[in-house]
Amino acid sequence: MTKRQAVETLDRSLQDIMECALPFGGKVVVFGGDFRQVLPVVTRGTRAQITDATLLRSYMWEKICKIRLTRNMPAQTDPWFSEYLLRIGNGTEKIIGDDYVCLPEDIVITYTEDEKQVNKLIEDVFPSLHTNATSREYMSTRAILSTKNEHVDDLNDKMISRFPGEEKVYHSFDSIEDDFQNNYTIDFLNSITPNGLPPHVLKVKINCSVILLRNLDPHNGLCNGHGL
Repeated sequence: MTKRQAVETLDRSLQDIMECALPFGGKVVVFGGDFRQVLPVVTRGTRAQITDATLLRSYMWEKICKIRLTRNMPAQTDPWFSEYLLRIGNGTEKIIGDDYVCLPEDIVITYTEDEKQVNKLIEDVFPSLHTNATSREYMSTRAILSTKNEHVDDLNDKMISRFPGEEKVYHSFDSIEDDFQNNYTIDFLNSITPNGLPPHVLKVKINCSVILLRNLDPHNGLCNGHGL
């Protein structure tokens, strides 16, 4: 979610550029989002500081026409889960302390130890992977989400090792232009994974899913985030 300060800066800039005192200089601007899901990121910010950074606290809020969506399209086949999410977002679900809610047992994997927990997660989301790996429906209706790229890389390595077939390994060729002082060693470049680029060591197998990290051919649907 964009901080209100950025939106207010855009508003003042467009008014100045267009020489018009109307909001955003008279230009039509469309926002989309849900304050119950994604809040602005305030580094080490308190709850009050995060709330203050939202568009709700901006002088622009009263000038914005709000159009509310009423149906959860991704969860329309699971009305119970849709209602459960709404209760959490609206603050009507039973809480523990100030900030925690109790998750239903049927959607929770009991924590034991890290390695066993990850393997249990993979087995629950991708049961009988070895026999279903070639099924398009099976692979396209399952995914494991994580909060950090390092966790995603670890999960991918474990998934690839379980996938049937011969493993192909590809290595990147990393270099920096005009680095005459050799400030960055090859080992260092190999150790980082910049946004939009695959890891230095890329492991794949036939039929395993891959996701594009950049727009290769938007006209034919080969866009960033597209699964193949």
